[in-house]
Amino acid sequence: MTTGSERSLRRKVEEASAPLREAWYYAASSRALRRGHVLSRTMLGEPVLVGRDRDGAVFALRDICPHRGMPLSEGRFDGAEIECCYHGWRFATDGRCTAIPSLVAGQKFDLGQGSVSRYSACETQGNIWVYFGGDPAGAPPVPCLDDFAADAWPGIVETVRFDAAIDHAVVGLMDPAHGPFVHRAWWWRGAHSAHEKAKAFAPSEWGFTMSRHAPSSNSRAYKLLGGSETEIAFRLPSVRIERVEAGRLILCNLTAITPVDERTTEIHHCWYWNAPWLGVLKPLARPFIRAFLNQDGAIMARQQKGLKFDPVLSLIDDADTQARWYYMLKREYRYARAENRPFENPVKPRTLRWRS
Repeated sequence: MTTGSERSLRRKVEEASAPLREAWYYAASSRALRRGHVLSRTMLGEPVLVGRDRDGAVFALRDICPHRGMPLSEGRFDGAEIECCYHGWRFATDGRCTAIPSLVAGQKFDLGQGSVSRYSACETQGNIWVYFGGDPAGAPPVPCLDDFAADAWPGIVETVRFDAAIDHAVVGLMDPAHGPFVHRAWWWRGAHSAHEKAKAFAPSEWGFTMSRHAPSSNSRAYKLLGGSETEIAFRLPSVRIERVEAGRLILCNLTAITPVDERTTEIHHCWYWNAPWLGVLKPLARPFIRAFLNQDGAIMARQQKGLKFDPVLSLIDDADTQARWYYMLKREYRYARAENRPFENPVKPRTLRWRS
């Protein structure tokens, strides 16, 4: 029999592991959403309708008709209004109910009672983001890469779905020690390439940054760029930005993790570069990017076989310090929002050492 204290502990663990709601999450690539079209998404366990009106503006609504629960994505969108396929109720892109065809003269019904919940949505640098909380003013802003204009689009976007909860996906994203065991490949690194590494970290906006350094010598893909330096930043709620500089070449990878539900996440990899000639390499690069992501997805799927038993997990220094920081950042953000005070970054400057 489960005791009251055990149930209380379980509830606290579940609350701590839940996604942050007062945050922006990646919804879709701009390329995936044409004018006058909508996309159906499940994000944070909620049905979301992401659309682009006839003028090009993006919007996001709860993908449920308030009449009989029909997904609005099953209906028709004319670029201005969404029409439910069941009874023809129509909704503006801000969620207002604009018409109920079954009403006749003399029947009174406040159309405002039939409104659909609306989410804040925005679009920048070729990506569409949705906000799930009530007030984005004090939240981490939508990621924007300093080296590229607001209207820049990524040259490559790859999305992979992982069978993993948000916390395990994020920790896996920043884990520095799994490479020699999960990502063995002739084009990346060999089975016996592991060696000791030391990287300097410092707190940064809403997270922490691995300071600029030469890429690992055992990563063959980086050698193709010649003499290069890389900097990697993590920020809440689940964004990793890697910037590689080799002479005048700048290559950036924006990775955003979106929780689908409590057991599933989507990993979105968006690649940007400032050298037009790199575009010709996209057909060659895609298979390697997909293979790399699929290796992570496969190991997380295998991990679930053990996690389903709710084992006590061990985090070690220094290899798991980034994971510790993630949990600390997440906890501090929850407290800061609840107490209506400024967020105080708990990360301190530190050099971490590990073998990988």
